[in-house]
Amino acid sequence: MARPAGMIGLSHGVGPSLACADDPRYTAAEFPSNKLLYLMQLADARGIDARAWFAGLALSRAQIADPALRVSYRQASTFVRRALAALDVPDAGLRIGSEGTIGGFGLLGLAMMTSRSFGEAMQSGIRYHKICGCLLDLSFEVVDAHAVALVASPQFGDTALLPFFCEELFASSLMISRELVGPELRPLRVELSYPRPDYADAYAGLFQCELRFGMPQNRLLIDARWLAHPLPGYNPLTAKQALALCAQQRTPDGGEPHQEIVAAVERLLRSQLRQQPKLNDVARTLNLSERSLRRKLAESGRIFREIHDRVRAERALQLLQAGTLSVAEIGSEVGFSDPREFRRAFKRWTGMPPQDARRAAT
Repeated sequence: MARPAGMIGLSHGVGPSLACADDPRYTAAEFPSNKLLYLMQLADARGIDARAWFAGLALSRAQIADPALRVSYRQASTFVRRALAALDVPDAGLRIGSEGTIGGFGLLGLAMMTSRSFGEAMQSGIRYHKICGCLLDLSFEVVDAHAVALVASPQFGDTALLPFFCEELFASSLMISRELVGPELRPLRVELSYPRPDYADAYAGLFQCELRFGMPQNRLLIDARWLAHPLPGYNPLTAKQALALCAQQRTPDGGEPHQEIVAAVERLLRSQLRQQPKLNDVARTLNLSERSLRRKLAESGRIFREIHDRVRAERALQLLQAGTLSVAEIGSEVGFSDPREFRRAFKRWTGMPPQDARRAAT
């Protein structure tokens, strides 16, 4: 019987160490959920019940289709392990990656398309790879005078998922590169640190180049001459604007990404602001006790009321700037039945009355 995708890594590699649980980066919500969504689509196509994949992750199926969602490495890798164990799709990473298009990269795709050259596009893709959901660390390497490489390394020492992650990354990188410069681009070589899988013929058919397994690094090598290849969509202003937006997505609000528990609480609050959810309501929805949720928030340096107030203030400001609702209606939208209470709360949050905030936005 065929092994699920990534089972080579699961049997020969190792997962994250126990020390990862104490590393705040492990639970920082900074990755889009597109990998999870693609695996869900595979499950749907094969009639597989994927509900168990969400257990303990404070995520739902509806949420992973939201492009604004950000998940942590812990959430994403746990989901992927469960999916690969349930799916009988040995080459899942290659299948998903080979369907990649530059349009699927969103703002980063726009930045790459409007770059001056393929080399600039490649550098932008590597710099902002996390905003496209890549769960590997990426770097650019000059191999010699004739070759450069995209280098991928596992995060948190997690080699168990390398086959799936590398398949998806290198396959999608190839598809997008060909979309940028033409179908004649072929890698010089693909090097992979894990053993040759049973479905290696699928690699050969897709990459059409030399394949080496059991290597020290995971690298996709291309001819260095491609770096100077000009791109037909070059637009310096659009590229600059798109890259600025990419930078904002990489570090929300100009700071560090939220911890996954904070992001989960914010998502629930945004969807239920009119109902004024309490701490115990949110805890119950997340399958936690009120005490556990309070402790987890405290470990992230946050308290529930502060998160609730900030989410309400952000939503109120959005509605005030839109200018279509009255102040009383906006107060109702964020959970206040009494307009006077909303005005007092808004001034406490922002330092100004709602009317002043509306005038400042016009």
